[in-house]
Amino acid sequence: MAPRRLFSVTNQELREDIKAASIEVIGTTVFLLLALGSIQSAKLSVVATQGAGVAEFGPHSLDHNIYISASAGVSLLASAWMFYRITGGLFNPAVSLALRLIGQISTIRLVLYFIAQLTGAIIASAIIRGVTPEPFLIKTKLGENINLVQGLFIEVFCTAILILAILMLAAEKSKLTPMAPIGISMTLFACHMFAVSFTGASLNPARSFGPSVVGGFGREHWIYWVGPLAGSCLSVLFYLWLKHTKYWRINPGQTATDPSESPEDPVKRIESD
Repeated sequence: MAPRRLFSVTNQELREDIKAASIEVIGTTVFLLLALGSIQSAKLSVVATQGAGVAEFGPHSLDHNIYISASAGVSLLASAWMFYRITGGLFNPAVSLALRLIGQISTIRLVLYFIAQLTGAIIASAIIRGVTPEPFLIKTKLGENINLVQGLFIEVFCTAILILAILMLAAEKSKLTPMAPIGISMTLFACHMFAVSFTGASLNPARSFGPSVVGGFGREHWIYWVGPLAGSCLSVLFYLWLKHTKYWRINPGQTATDPSESPEDPVKRIESD
């Protein structure tokens, strides 16, 4: 997609932006319904065995954290592969911001995607609250002994890593681009493995906003906006530096599929020497 100007938009472009945003609502709802529904399921299992206090505030077992991390990654994999050819399958205001900063989407689409992603998050959260038993346990909270500054920087760094994977695997086009959802989902899984015990691993303002609208806002909610959006900007700065320095010249041929471009037989090279 060619870079879009700041505000200049035709009626046709506006119609396409509105259509894309409408579908992004559905895509975000699907992604977060699967991901947050899995979290609710896992935490209700803890309620049954250890009580609501442990389910909400921890500490949680390694199996519990792996289950939630895997659920997030697989949910993104399924949802992104369904929607990436339609809307890009962003599902995350931090991703939308990054694509606007690199000129991949217009300002109008950025605003519409923000609204769509927040709306989808609210819908998914409301469905989960309506169809699953109480208590409602999918809100993001800081873990035990984690202060606001620590939580903020964990969200910054993990979001930056996730956004970099999206920029390098999906925004940067190559022969491997159709497989980008796999790499991005594995990155989300890895980031969750790190952050889920400390911050709930939001990495996505919509993921925290939807459950907060349905279940109430906590005092630390702001870090789930500032952290991911700052992480997005940090990742974009690194991406722009890579582009400016022509990173593809450093190690060329990494997406080649022609066997003739493979290294020559080392035995023959030794014999020739």
